Amino acid sequence: MSIERFDASKQLFVVAKGNEDLANGSRKAKGKAGAAKAYVTRSAAVKKLQCSLADFRRLCILKGIFPREPRHRKKANKGSSAPTSFYYAKDIAYLAHEPILRKLRDHKAFAKKLSRALGRGEWSSAKSLEEHKPVYTLDHIIKERYPTFVDAVRDIDDALCLISIFANLPSNPRIPPSLIENCTRLSNEWQLYVMRSQSLRKVFLSIKGVYYQAEVMGQTVTWLVPYMFTQNIPTDVDVRVMLTFLELYQTLLGFVFFKLYTDLALIYPPPLDAAKDEAAAGVGAYNLQERTVMHPGSEANDGVSHNIVDVTGKKISAKDVRQTIKSIAATQGDVMETAPEPQAEIVAEEEEDFVAQPSTSDPSSSTNLPTLKSLTALPSSVNTHLFAPYTFFLSRETPRPLFEFVLRAFGGRVGWTPTQGGGSPIQEDDESITHVIVDRPTQAQNSDQVTSEIGKESEAVRDLRRRRKYVQPQWVVDCVNKGKVLLEGPYERGKTLPPHLSPFGDANGAYDPEAAMVLDPTSKDMEDADEEESADEEVSVPVADPEDPSALRAAELEAEAAGVDFGTFEKAVKKQNRKAAQGPSLDVVDRESDMKKMMLSRKKRKLYEKMKYTEEKKAREVSA
Repeated sequence: MSIERFDASKQLFVVAKGNEDLANGSRKAKGKAGAAKAYVTRSAAVKKLQCSLADFRRLCILKGIFPREPRHRKKANKGSSAPTSFYYAKDIAYLAHEPILRKLRDHKAFAKKLSRALGRGEWSSAKSLEEHKPVYTLDHIIKERYPTFVDAVRDIDDALCLISIFANLPSNPRIPPSLIENCTRLSNEWQLYVMRSQSLRKVFLSIKGVYYQAEVMGQTVTWLVPYMFTQNIPTDVDVRVMLTFLELYQTLLGFVFFKLYTDLALIYPPPLDAAKDEAAAGVGAYNLQERTVMHPGSEANDGVSHNIVDVTGKKISAKDVRQTIKSIAATQGDVMETAPEPQAEIVAEEEEDFVAQPSTSDPSSSTNLPTLKSLTALPSSVNTHLFAPYTFFLSRETPRPLFEFVLRAFGGRVGWTPTQGGGSPIQEDDESITHVIVDRPTQAQNSDQVTSEIGKESEAVRDLRRRRKYVQPQWVVDCVNKGKVLLEGPYERGKTLPPHLSPFGDANGAYDPEAAMVLDPTSKDMEDADEEESADEEVSVPVADPEDPSALRAAELEAEAAGVDFGTFEKAVKKQNRKAAQGPSLDVVDRESDMKKMMLSRKKRKLYEKMKYTEEKKAREVSA
């Protein structure tokens, strides 16, 4: 390879002719740019972070980093077609500076030291190591992933579903009882907030469990609660991944619940009554206490002493400071008159409305941001006091936690039998009970047994039973979804219940059982009209524009001159209007559809045919 040396402007350049393209920068080295640089495989990411695969999976779950699918897998894998997972190189570089990664490395070193100390029998060293065990927190991750409170509320659906699942799981070596207890506490705190704020909107009883939907801070929150049956953990489920998600969601819900309770002026966490909890009172074991705001000048602060160290070293209490201020204010009256003004200004500032400032980068963007005051001032489209005039009693076969939550969320008073737990505010013989929720089948009895049972009852008991309505549990859920109190007749004990349909999603094209009870004017009425028209003599009275009064009057005069009575003429006009409303014939529509399909590409035509097949299949299922 020849090398030329030359001097230009007193600078020495060495140019290799065999590598001119690389020297000029017109060609880039393979694997140094493009998809190969933007993406990193999972093995390369684990090697770069110097952690185990389990720790890498935990980091990705906590930080919200997930695999990406490059456009060209072979280019991203530097020419290899082996199946692998890809991540953004920027995400892996972001993980390298995570404080939790250092804590995980410290925990790995701690495990080695602890096992070595236990193997040597150094019990004091092992105890010291256990006391100084490295522990990490997820507070900074919650603040990073959810910059605003509304973002956090919008993302608590999965968190509520997961804690509801773990609250009903049995404990085992992988799931400690303390974890289940904490999930139960979080689930009860969420139910208490929904009942207190009356945020519940929809309920659906499905095979999986009970779907709830609530509106919190203008956001729709939907979660699933399993039925209270004995749950078994499947062997093919990786519990470690679920526990990592649960660790993140517990911290998230702690932040969200604190803010929600604080906005309602409630103390968080709500105090738990141990005696009621042991009696299986459920959510009734928690006492909701309102937060009392203590002002600096109130007498209640006299019991709290804050020591202030003077320059001379003498300790002065807060009480001494307040007494000194009062003595100065007594001697200087004018100072006392001007002193309260800053407090009035502070109160005035607190009562001012939020003023949105226009964006400097995008002046045309909207600045209408939702605030707590604006969200609470919005009118509610749902009757949140639906069950307020009624008092309910749950029979022993009904699930008490489910219906206690739903009924109390809509203002109802609930009582239950002692076998379902303690803390019932209403007894079975209470005269204020208006509805009894029963879910037991009716037993066939002969007339002699019924007569003997009625004879044993007193007149007061019979009168009490006559004044109560005995309904099945579905009546409560259907009333909530309909937004009104339904008639109790179709839901009485022993009767076949009406269909329980999901209140979620778009009902357009779905099965509607009430449609069969309503007369369809486009089917039966039109058939009757066609039969009547065929029975009568056919009248051909052309009307240019049926909606034009002048044209209709001219056609009516022509029909009268031709000897056609007014009733026949009116039927002919109605028939013409129906034909005009139906639009062009099916043959014309099919021809236009075929012409449009011919203009599509092959890929789009196949996609269109799949869509039409799905629509026809759905229509057949609905009509079946």
